[in-house]
Amino acid sequence: MEKRRLGRTDVHVSCLSLGTMTFGEQNTEAEGHAQMDMALDHGVNLFDAAELYPIPPRADTQGRTEEIVGSWIKARGNRDRIVLATKMVGRSDNTWFRDGGVKANLSRAHVEEAVDKNLKRLQTDYIDVYQLHWPDRAVTCFGSNPTIWQAPEPRADEVAIEETLSALADQVKAGKIRHIGLSNESAWGTMTWLATAERLGLPRVVSIQNAYSLVNRTFETGLAEIALREDVGLLAYSTLAQGYLTGKYRDGALPAGARKTLFNRLGRYERPGAEAAINAYLDLAAELGIAPSQLAIAFARSRSFMTSVILGATSLAQLEHDLGALEVTITPEIEKKITAIFQRHGSPCP
Repeated sequence: MEKRRLGRTDVHVSCLSLGTMTFGEQNTEAEGHAQMDMALDHGVNLFDAAELYPIPPRADTQGRTEEIVGSWIKARGNRDRIVLATKMVGRSDNTWFRDGGVKANLSRAHVEEAVDKNLKRLQTDYIDVYQLHWPDRAVTCFGSNPTIWQAPEPRADEVAIEETLSALADQVKAGKIRHIGLSNESAWGTMTWLATAERLGLPRVVSIQNAYSLVNRTFETGLAEIALREDVGLLAYSTLAQGYLTGKYRDGALPAGARKTLFNRLGRYERPGAEAAINAYLDLAAELGIAPSQLAIAFARSRSFMTSVILGATSLAQLEHDLGALEVTITPEIEKKITAIFQRHGSPCP
C-alpha cells in the first residue's frame, strides 16, 4: 500500500482509506470491526469517521459509528498503528449534537464540546485529523452545482473562521487533536483558512475531504491547484458515486440491502445527464475488462492532488474487491478514453 504525505506534516497515510459511515446502521459492530481488521491487514492506516454518522443521520443513532470505531481500537490495542480522522458538524438546524438542544455551529464552545464527545466515543486521548464536516457559512455542497449556482448571501450571525481556527488551535495545544482538516469546502474557504493561519500564527489545515469521482470532477476547477501548491491534499469521498459507478443500479435495478433501496437518498447521482455519463464509464470498464468500481477508484487514486481515496463498503467482499483497485493502472490510453467521455458529459453529479 502506497503511503502519501499528509499536508506538510510528518504523517504519511495510505492512498486508500476506510470510511465508516455505515457502522451502526447498515453494519453491526462486529461487521465494522471485521472491515477495519481487513483494511489494516491490507495496509490501510487511515480511518475516517464523524460525529454525524451513521448515515442517514438521526438523533437515535448519532454517534454510534464513533463508538464502534472506539471499541475496535480498545479491543485491538492498535492506536499507534492507525491515523484516526473524524469530524464535527458545521452549522445545522439539528439540535441533538450539543447539550441543551441548541442548533450546532462552529463557535468556540461548540468546538470544545464536540471534541470532548468525539474523544469519549472513540476511546482515545487524541485525534490525528480533526475535520469540519461543512462550513459555518452558507456554501454549495452535497449536490449543489457550482456551475449554475449563485453565491449565497453571508449569514449575519456566521461564526468567523478566526474564532473556529483559534478554538481548534487550543485543542492542538491541549494535545486533543494533532492536525486540522476541512470538508465540503470551497476554494475561497480553503484559501481563507490558510491565510488566517498564516496571519495569526495558527496551525494550517492539512487536508480537504470533498466528493470526487468520474462523474464529479468539480474539485479540479479551483481546488486542485490549491491542493498541489498549498499541500492541502484531497481525501476523496463518494468516488463510486454512492454505488452508481459499480453498475449495481443500472437500468433501474434496486439490489436488496443497497443504500438507494433502503433509504432512497441518492438524488445527487440522478440529475439530468447523470445516467448517460455513468453508463459511458460502465461501458468503458467492460471494454477494458476492468471491474467498474476498480476503474473508478484507480482513476481517483492516480490524480496528482490526491492524498487518499476513502472506501466505503457494507461487506467484506465489497471491501476486498475495492482494495483490488491497487492492481489497476490508469495508462495513457485509458486516460485518453476517460478524457473523451468527460469532454462529452462533464461533471453531471456535483
